[in-house]
Amino acid sequence: MKKGWLGLIVLMVAFAVVAAGCGSKTNNTENSPSNTNTGKANSDTGTANGDTGNAKADDVREIKHAMGTTKLTGTPKRVVILTNEGTEALLALGVKPVGAAESFEGDPWYPHIKDQMEGVQDVGGESQPNIELIASLKPDLIIGNKMRQEKVYDQLNAIAPTVMAETLRGEWQANFKLYAEALNKKAEGDQLLADFDKKIADAKATLGDKLQQKVSIVRFMPDKTRIYYNETFSGMVLDKLGFARPAAQSKDGFADDVNKDRIPDMDGDILFYFMYNPDGSDATQKVADEWMNDPLWKNLSVAKKNNVHMVDDAIWNTSGGIISANKMVDELLTYFK
Repeated sequence: MKKGWLGLIVLMVAFAVVAAGCGSKTNNTENSPSNTNTGKANSDTGTANGDTGNAKADDVREIKHAMGTTKLTGTPKRVVILTNEGTEALLALGVKPVGAAESFEGDPWYPHIKDQMEGVQDVGGESQPNIELIASLKPDLIIGNKMRQEKVYDQLNAIAPTVMAETLRGEWQANFKLYAEALNKKAEGDQLLADFDKKIADAKATLGDKLQQKVSIVRFMPDKTRIYYNETFSGMVLDKLGFARPAAQSKDGFADDVNKDRIPDMDGDILFYFMYNPDGSDATQKVADEWMNDPLWKNLSVAKKNNVHMVDDAIWNTSGGIISANKMVDELLTYFK
């Protein structure tokens, strides 16, 4: 009888040990990091899961950017973009943001992207984005620029993983690569850049010797006038095409605010000017008219040849992205037929 009871007790203990082992294995699996999907930023690196469901370790992308390294998993679904050139990048990649920085001109978007931006929330200007409004959109990725939003990076990164490019000085292609990687669209991004390089090569072949013509770039604003150099959006497109620039403009740097005594430095074989007029008034037009009626301007060889052309400030300067770069190349060709 004692042997029977002893055997029964041993059997019950063995069963308990097996059951406990199974329960422990199940709990560890449910709480493992690979099955946790919060979509929130990790305090050290900023990790986001754009896709629902389980994520594998090899799906994690480490994005190195101007403010550090951010880990992203999957494809972001709700993206806020805080630069104009970044907005063009997203649209070119087939991504419609939930929120975007307003265009420098337009209400609130540039005319050339307005139709694609229907339903997108305006989150304020590049230099003063509305943090509370951005948070209300519940983004899973924010893309910005150190030059514009460095001071609010921590606030943005607390809302969602935030990736920032370094600068906006015409470096749209480097920025575009970063955005494509963050959006999990590297292959698509590489193809779009390859398409642009082909457009450049085709344009150079079409232009031929006309590339030797010296191209002058000038911008009029309500309170200032500028000569634009190589490290600008339009300057870099001209450089990529291989156009010559006037000696006074063929230099590293962004631009100079100039007085009328610098008008001779605006001369060239062809001159393009654009006007920034954010309030829609005729203030900038009055500035341009004043300068063009100055004796120094009238003495320019380019003015005497009547080879001065007004172009779109949004396309040639302020938007600064891949859509505008393609449009600028197409437009340039029309002036050199």
